[in-house]
Amino acid sequence: MSRTITPSQSEFLQNQRTIAPRQSALGDFIQETSALTRRLFIQLQRRPSTLAAGIIQPLMWLVLFGALFQNAPQGLFGESTSYGQFLGAGVIVFTAFAGALNAGLPVMFDREFGFLNRLLVAPLASRFSIVAASAIFITTLSLIQTAAIVVTSAFLGAGLPNLLGLALVALIVLLLVLAVTALSLGLAFALPGHIELIAVIFVTNLPLLFASTALVPLSFMPKWLQIVATLNPLSYAIEPIRYLYLHSDWNLGSVIMQAPWGAVTLGVSLLILLGFNLVAFLLIQPLLRRSLA
Repeated sequence: MSRTITPSQSEFLQNQRTIAPRQSALGDFIQETSALTRRLFIQLQRRPSTLAAGIIQPLMWLVLFGALFQNAPQGLFGESTSYGQFLGAGVIVFTAFAGALNAGLPVMFDREFGFLNRLLVAPLASRFSIVAASAIFITTLSLIQTAAIVVTSAFLGAGLPNLLGLALVALIVLLLVLAVTALSLGLAFALPGHIELIAVIFVTNLPLLFASTALVPLSFMPKWLQIVATLNPLSYAIEPIRYLYLHSDWNLGSVIMQAPWGAVTLGVSLLILLGFNLVAFLLIQPLLRRSLA
């Protein structure tokens, strides 16, 4: 006995045929990203000194710089009770920034050793899994480093934000890491070799540190440097975290920084970080399409 398929049933079957390949492609993308991410963590497991150095170095900054300025007059660094408390936010952000800036190096070495070419000719569901794996790896390391710095800062007397504040700290670090990782990966595909990428990292690292509010408040700087610091995305990650450490009654309208052009609120700083992410992703898209096509 033949069965007649109604128009509605025919449309349903057609939709199912369309959805199934999409679900399969998504599953393949997740599997590929997971495998490539696992490869990076296996490399880290074989070289644990990389993670150890990434945690120990910022802790040394925190302890040594905090001790260096421990006799500074109270109130010299704004509302902070000590320089260690003031410095904590700067160390968190700069550590995350430095780690994200190095995100392109593994991809660059894969390029030079020929492994990237093997991936590009492999039957991947999406070659963007290569980029996604690097982003997940760097983000995980940055959050581990952030947790170590937060715990050490608390042990040294800097205190802790509340739970919602800690969640916002993690979000701020995540926004910064994603944007800088995207730019670093773009450079990894655009530059000819790792020497050039390392040169860019060296030239970028310290100037952005000193041209931010990581080490001193904005009021300590000359006018021209204040302008530069307010154009530096790091400042818009440092100041919100610093404010969360000092104030438990914060909200998105809280003023976190007095820039030369006006007051900056917590909400505005988050919008600026979101805008930084948008600009970074727009900048690298042509490079990734050309390199991963």
